[in-house]
Amino acid sequence: MTRFWWLLSLLLILTPVHAVNESLAPESATGWQRRDPVVVDQALVVSAHPLATRAGLAMLDNKGSALDAAIAVQAMLTLVEPQSSGIGGGAFLLYWDARRQQLFAYDGRETAPAAATPDLFLNDDGSPMPWQQALVGGRSVGTPGVLRMLELAHHRHGQLPWQQVFGPAIQQAREGFRVTPRLHKLIADGINPGLVRYPEARSYFFTAEGEPLPVGTRLRNPALADSLTLIAEQGADAFYRGPLAEQIVAAVRAAGDNPGRLQAQDLADYQPRERAPLCRPYREYRVCGFPPPTSGGTTLLQILGLMATQELHIGTLPDLVFSHRLTQASRLAYADRGRYLADSDFVEVPVDALLAPDYLQQRARLIDPARDMGQAQAGEPTSLRRSDDQAPERPSTSHFVIRDAEGNLVSMTTSIEMAFGSTLMAGGFLLNNQLTDFSFLPEQDGKPVANRIAPGKRPRSSMAPVIVFDKDNQPLAALGSPGGSRIINYVAQSLLLMLHTDLSLQEILHQGHVSNRNGVTELEQDTSAEQLLFELQDRGHSVKIRELNSGIHALRRRGDGRWEAGVDPRREGLALGR
Repeated sequence: MTRFWWLLSLLLILTPVHAVNESLAPESATGWQRRDPVVVDQALVVSAHPLATRAGLAMLDNKGSALDAAIAVQAMLTLVEPQSSGIGGGAFLLYWDARRQQLFAYDGRETAPAAATPDLFLNDDGSPMPWQQALVGGRSVGTPGVLRMLELAHHRHGQLPWQQVFGPAIQQAREGFRVTPRLHKLIADGINPGLVRYPEARSYFFTAEGEPLPVGTRLRNPALADSLTLIAEQGADAFYRGPLAEQIVAAVRAAGDNPGRLQAQDLADYQPRERAPLCRPYREYRVCGFPPPTSGGTTLLQILGLMATQELHIGTLPDLVFSHRLTQASRLAYADRGRYLADSDFVEVPVDALLAPDYLQQRARLIDPARDMGQAQAGEPTSLRRSDDQAPERPSTSHFVIRDAEGNLVSMTTSIEMAFGSTLMAGGFLLNNQLTDFSFLPEQDGKPVANRIAPGKRPRSSMAPVIVFDKDNQPLAALGSPGGSRIINYVAQSLLLMLHTDLSLQEILHQGHVSNRNGVTELEQDTSAEQLLFELQDRGHSVKIRELNSGIHALRRRGDGRWEAGVDPRREGLALGR
């Protein structure tokens, strides 16, 4: 049987598929490129790399579900977008089951090893170690969760055999893929200082002369092909037990001067979680996101709830009034995020209190329509006494959305944290550095930090996959983004523009970002957002113009019943459908 499915998988990626907007302009160093609208009747895949999108659509063209396509996309992204996500990391998945008319939320977030202690990221004198020292090597590696989570979701929602969905990635790993300008630039810029430290990553991402792989280099990964073949044949157990698990543990524990505490039992014990989706009304819509351990869903819904306390009219973009109000709502929501959001399996997280209409009305009264409020303080929705968390989150993640012909939807955000993760490799893939998403300090001012480290605990995230429903409880849109702690701002701005303007998805994703995480107001450089600089300064904002590199991918049902795609022009993604 295994040989049969292997041959069938081989045929899949050789079978032509109907493609929409398949021609790609050369990827620029910064990722900006022109995108044309993509509109289809039924099935649609939008991901961060053309090969991943094609792998997903191949599954749909062979009667697979959106979940089957999601596994194929993730497997391919492990190969072609290694800096952002992969089977060595974790993910959050929202799945709309059209037959059951039910939304599911699957948590594949990494967990802290059983041997983790509160001083994991503290120096001998009790001070937090520098972040870049903490991230490189084994200390930062959490137990990967994405494969176990996808296996659970596949058991419930898959239609194709597990073996089949890995076929395209396995073949591509053996044949190789072309290094893109974006991947080359991230290697060359030294965005992760550990990339040259460990021999496996150094020999994979650099030439024999020590130069970053040139654009267009055919990069083969037979080790990853072998790993994926083993996983395809034996299930996720092949990752969490046996020789591959031993490779992972060995890489973590032998990481030079920064070894980690991951053990074989941590992998064997890992369990994904099915969560209750976090849904709240927004005007005539129902917006559903992911609950803790990510802060993405709660903080996004807080922003929407604060914006809903007043009439919202968005004029010609960039709109000063809209942008000012969005930054103020974000200040308040991020202040609460820093104090209360963490893994609810370990600490009390007052989600309902944070989203209560009375509380949001109270918080909204702090917003001055004409003046920046400055640093916002966390509110007191409950009697909990917590200290604020300042854990860093770096902007390297990936998001994809999928709709199949039966109407099932996937909105999935997946990550290994910092670009190239811990820079440790095992079995041909990079291992995450997600443990640095915990607070390095377990307490401050005598009060515990909710997001402190504990064995088996999941670090707080900002990943924010979203599915929006209309008044008849039918899916209207799905979206999400990479971007570290700015993810929530990126998704909030895009979602509000989707619901309050007549712009196409592609026009929305071409808008410059305006972001505030309860600090300075950031305007995306080289975009129309820069036009707001002086007007926001006149309102008291401290403003910085920065590169704000999102990777929003979205789909939306139009008034005529067809589906349109949105591909972030800052990256190298592609939308295909039929």
